[in-house]
Amino acid sequence: MNYRTFGRTGWEVSEIGYGMWGLADWTGSERSQIEKALDLAVERGCNFFDTAWGYGSGLSEQILGELLKRHPEKTLYSATKIPPKNRKWPSKPDFQLDDVFPSDYIVEYTEKSLQNLGVETINLLQFHVWEDAWAEREEWQDAITKLTQQGKVRAWGISINRWEPDNSLKTLQTGLIDAVQVIYNIFDQNPEDNLFPLCRELNLGVIARVPFDEGTLTGTFTKETTFPANDWRSTYFVPENLNSSVDHADALKPLIPEGMTMPEMALRFILSNPDVHTTIPGMRQLRNVEANTAVSDGRGLLPELLHELKGHRWDRTPTEWSQ
Repeated sequence: MNYRTFGRTGWEVSEIGYGMWGLADWTGSERSQIEKALDLAVERGCNFFDTAWGYGSGLSEQILGELLKRHPEKTLYSATKIPPKNRKWPSKPDFQLDDVFPSDYIVEYTEKSLQNLGVETINLLQFHVWEDAWAEREEWQDAITKLTQQGKVRAWGISINRWEPDNSLKTLQTGLIDAVQVIYNIFDQNPEDNLFPLCRELNLGVIARVPFDEGTLTGTFTKETTFPANDWRSTYFVPENLNSSVDHADALKPLIPEGMTMPEMALRFILSNPDVHTTIPGMRQLRNVEANTAVSDGRGLLPELLHELKGHRWDRTPTEWSQ
């Protein structure tokens, strides 16, 4: 496993982190299997784990807390998120800060996450949605400053809304945010335009989420793929999205180098960008942990292939199903 310096925090984090959404809100998640996968990830050098209170109403945080207890000798970085008070993902431009992240609510959910994780200090606490219109509001600024001074949070971040990387730039310039989490993959390349250059200038940590485009970039979906009704993907991969996603993924298949899989190419695309410090695939199966962590070997994609993949950028804007 290779490590990168996570912005101004100075933390040395694993290039392949662990996204823990799938451990609580997706179908096919068995607890014993999850714990084995997490332990294997630690064994293979993964030290960055991203969760949220919103993943199973604290369940995913509790699973991470148990992992921390099982490996007290390891330096493992826990990143979690404060859910929006109105429980609406993503945020919308007309949402008011007072309805989403009032100051007392920020404090309340910091305490909930501390309890679920079983720690005295959270390494990285992120806002699970955001609107840049809130940048100058003193309520959130004062709340996070006090929580930092009290030693309850080491660093603060924003989990940027799907397909809105620029909906954060003014907030980052306040100097109060240490890291961003943003969708970045072969299709979603628009963070390269404005967000990554600003993060580089401000020395902020960058977490690339959704490396496989919610599964599209595994190359396994077809236009007949379905999901159980209680799986969130059943409402995300509506026909309009599924059909287009499969077409875009199929167009990539001729570019996959010999001996490489599409998921490996997708991860290597992300790690070929030095602006990214860690990417957080979901890994519920042991085979996924083995395959994904093996990609952190220092070998990026060839420049010629990266150039070709640039042509597969797919700019999208939020819609009613984009959650």
